[in-house]
Amino acid sequence: MAEKATSDRIDELFDSGKEVLPYADEATFERPRQAQRRMSVDMTAHMVSRLDRYAEEYGVTRQSLVKIWLAERLNEEDDRRARRHSATG
Repeated sequence: MAEKATSDRIDELFDSGKEVLPYADEATFERPRQAQRRMSVDMTAHMVSRLDRYAEEYGVTRQSLVKIWLAERLNEEDDRRARRHSATG
């Protein structure tokens, strides 16, 4: 999740050789040749409220939070599948 910092602070960190990736919102990274597709998901009002609380806490939009969490989960599932296949292969 992206931490909050001013652009001047990020410049200072970068210029001093420090890590700046924690300040980047991965959901906004551009990925050439990756087509975007829109989807809609119905969920309870309670789930949306919870998402909104986490999004505010992390300083990102609801959509960014959902995309980040889905990407993390998909990566976990890919890793799990790879471990299963390497254990049986």
